[in-house]
Amino acid sequence: MNRIGIIGIVVKDNKEAASSIQTILTEMSEIIIGRMGIPDRIHNINIISVAVAGDAERISALAGKLGRLNNVSVKSAITALEID
Repeated sequence: MNRIGIIGIVVKDNKEAASSIQTILTEMSEIIIGRMGIPDRIHNINIISVAVAGDAERISALAGKLGRLNNVSVKSAITALEID
């Protein structure tokens, strides 16, 4: 069953990760509802939130791929809300 989830991504001082993140998000675009990016120039980080809808395995796979990138921290939360 599909669920709604949120993936939070924090990228520290790494412009190289941007293209890798974009590639991964494009590969998994079928489960992405929307995303928002916020640059924090004071702390030299970028914060990205991604709203997703899919089965828990696909959401976890997306978070895992992102989390394996250098200087990228990821946390995900999957709700109990089931959708069709």
